[in-house]
Amino acid sequence: MEITAQLVKQLRDKTGAGMMDCKKALIENNGNLESSEEYLRKKGLMDAAKKSSRTAADGLVSVIISDDKKSGAVVEVNSETDFIARNDKFQNLVREIAKVALKNENVINEKLSSGNTVKEQIDHLISLIGENMTFRRAKKLEVKNGLIASYIHNATASEMGKIGVLVAFEAEGEFCPEKLGELGKKLAMHIAAANPTYLCPKCVPQDIIAKEKEIAIAKAKELGKPDNIAEKMAEGQVKKYFEETALLEQVFVMDGKSKVKDVIDSFNSKNGFNVKISEFVKFILGEGIEKTETNFAEEVASFIK
Repeated sequence: MEITAQLVKQLRDKTGAGMMDCKKALIENNGNLESSEEYLRKKGLMDAAKKSSRTAADGLVSVIISDDKKSGAVVEVNSETDFIARNDKFQNLVREIAKVALKNENVINEKLSSGNTVKEQIDHLISLIGENMTFRRAKKLEVKNGLIASYIHNATASEMGKIGVLVAFEAEGEFCPEKLGELGKKLAMHIAAANPTYLCPKCVPQDIIAKEKEIAIAKAKELGKPDNIAEKMAEGQVKKYFEETALLEQVFVMDGKSKVKDVIDSFNSKNGFNVKISEFVKFILGEGIEKTETNFAEEVASFIK
């Protein structure tokens, strides 16, 4: 019997199993839907849909940089527990997803070495391991003349951990990759520690700046300050906001006194280079995911039912 795409989709809609697993089940059972469903149940491949409602806020962030260091990618793949994040199968999957993201950050429907898409391979691994897992996000950075630097914090395995940072440096003219790589690693570590939101003050949206000024003026007037003083206090507050959230205005954590922009200027002056940070990205594992508290006894009971 011919195994059509419609038949595969029909079995997937019914079972929640991965497309490749559904196709294999239909081939093994000559296209019979009931036998194929039973096959998937025996293989434990129907579990993914049932587990998808469970919160996955742990897992791994992984970074990868191309051999020429002109492109880099960071990905986040979530699991329910840190225990699974230390599983070789899970780590290998995350590593392969990162490699795919180096070519295309929209990875969810990209094919992996198994022949499955990222989504299908995650579903397959859920059935094998027994925890919910999700691909959450990916970001790719590229430079024309320069390099990408990276840093992983709380590393669980090579290039994998709880926080991943990529920094893109563009250069005008000649530069030394080794020296720039050393600076890049330090600035990537700074980003992991200082958590900037924007690259520079000009990168901050005007509505955010206006809101900071509005709050500062309201506070000043609450203290009975005249309008001209309130305006100066608001300007000071906006400057402070830039120093806290804009990378180039932050105090470099490595020396505790120099601004990041001055560290880069000093590096250029000392070495005769002209490099600048063009972009950065930081992924914090589970950031923004609302974690639900589960009663252990109730969770055990739910598996028995």
